[in-house]
Amino acid sequence: MLVQSILLGLVGVFCILDSRLLGRMNFERPLIVSTLVGLVLGDVEKGLIVGASLELMSLGIVNIGAAAPPDMNMASIIATAFAIFSNTNAETALTIAIPISVLGQMLGILMRTILSNLTHVGDRLIGEGNFAGARRIHILYGTSLYALMYFVPIFLAVYFGTDVVKQIVEAIPAWITDGLTVASKILPAYGFALLLQTMLTKKLLPFLLLGFLITAYSGLGITGVAFFACIVAFVMYVIDERQPSGGSADDLLEE
Repeated sequence: MLVQSILLGLVGVFCILDSRLLGRMNFERPLIVSTLVGLVLGDVEKGLIVGASLELMSLGIVNIGAAAPPDMNMASIIATAFAIFSNTNAETALTIAIPISVLGQMLGILMRTILSNLTHVGDRLIGEGNFAGARRIHILYGTSLYALMYFVPIFLAVYFGTDVVKQIVEAIPAWITDGLTVASKILPAYGFALLLQTMLTKKLLPFLLLGFLITAYSGLGITGVAFFACIVAFVMYVIDERQPSGGSADDLLEE
């Protein structure tokens, strides 16, 4: 359990630094991070199932300006680990993910407050010509604080086992749990509706129907459907690359 706790803590650190230090490769998205948790814990299928549900829920979250949204990254790691360890379904994981995401949101606000004060220190160091100190604040201190903000809660939640998480969930009044359960069912549908509103076009409609038909009638599991989607995406990419200048796979769809 110690090794798994450390590995999951490092997964959280890697994913949160994605958009802050490593560039934006979308490792902090719930679907990706839950899959990574599944890889670490040896249950990729459960990781994909929980990650897909959390991804749909997070699509309804809108980050406006400097507002800190609910932290779906931390929630995805802990909720997926809980689902795998306790062999529960994605619906139960969603119930746990909601309060954890709010906890992560509060930690994020606290971290941003600390970093905003460090920014003023960095400005002062630059004014004094101490550029090495300013670089340490920007790269070392900020990165370390964000890493600790993720590593510590994830490590503690996983290391002390799912019993602690169960006790916390059981301590929540039933009316709150029921409300969160209802919300966990509504938010994925709402997030998916927002996604379709902005992305669904005549060219993409066949892919939506194809995915629905494969899932409904092929008998493939979520892992098989995910691999099939990756193959289709790769084929479309190859077709697009082989088109003459000015041509693309979209042009073929239009024809």
